[in-house]
Amino acid sequence: MTMEIVSVNVGLPKTIVHHGKELVTGIYKSPVSSSLYMSKIQLDGDGQADLTVHGGVDKALCVYPREHYAFWENMLGRELELGTFGENLTVTGLLEEDVCIGDTFAIGEVIVQVSQPRQPCHKIAKRLDLQDAAVQVQDMGYTGFYFRVLQEGIIPLQPTLKLIAKHEAGITIAFANRIKYHDKMNVEGLRQIANLDVLSASWRASFGKRIAELQA
Repeated sequence: MTMEIVSVNVGLPKTIVHHGKELVTGIYKSPVSSSLYMSKIQLDGDGQADLTVHGGVDKALCVYPREHYAFWENMLGRELELGTFGENLTVTGLLEEDVCIGDTFAIGEVIVQVSQPRQPCHKIAKRLDLQDAAVQVQDMGYTGFYFRVLQEGIIPLQPTLKLIAKHEAGITIAFANRIKYHDKMNVEGLRQIANLDVLSASWRASFGKRIAELQA
C-alpha cells in the first residue's frame, strides 16, 4: 500500500471527567486544515499533559495506522474520528510489521526518524471508554510509533510522506513490541534492540535494565 498521511491532528491538554474523576489529558486530537510548523519537540497547536511520559525530543510526533481503526470500530460498534488514539499523524501504508526503528522520512521540508513504538497508557482506555484498551493494544501489537525530528520546518496542508532511508539493523516496531510485552526473557532480542543508537533514550534504559536483571 502507498504511504499516505490521512490527517494531521493536534490538540492541547484539557480536563475531562471520567467515571466521576477529573483527569487532565492531551489525547484529544482533531484534524487540521492548515500548514503547521514542526519544531524538535512538537507541532504548533499541540501539547501533552504529562511530559514525563509523553512528548519531548524522542516523541515529537505520534503516528498511528488508519488500518487499525477498523478493528476498534468493529469492537466498539461505532465510527471513530481521526486522531482518536492521540496521534498527530494518521497514516496508511506504515504498519508495525514494516516500519523499523531508525527509518527516516520526509514530510514536506521536515525530516523525521522512527524512535520507538508508542507505549499505550490508561488514557487510551478512557478515550475509547474501554477498560482494557491498553492491554489489547499491547496484545494486538496495534501500538503505532513515534517520530523524532531531525530537521524542523513546515508540515504543509495535505502533506506527502517520502521514505528517505531504511535503517540497516532492520528492527521492526512489531519485533520491539514482541520483546517488550511478550518475549520478555529473550536476552538476545533485548540486546539487539538496546544496542540501537537510534532507539529512544527511555526505551534503551528500560531494555538495559531488563538485561541487567536477567543476568543478575
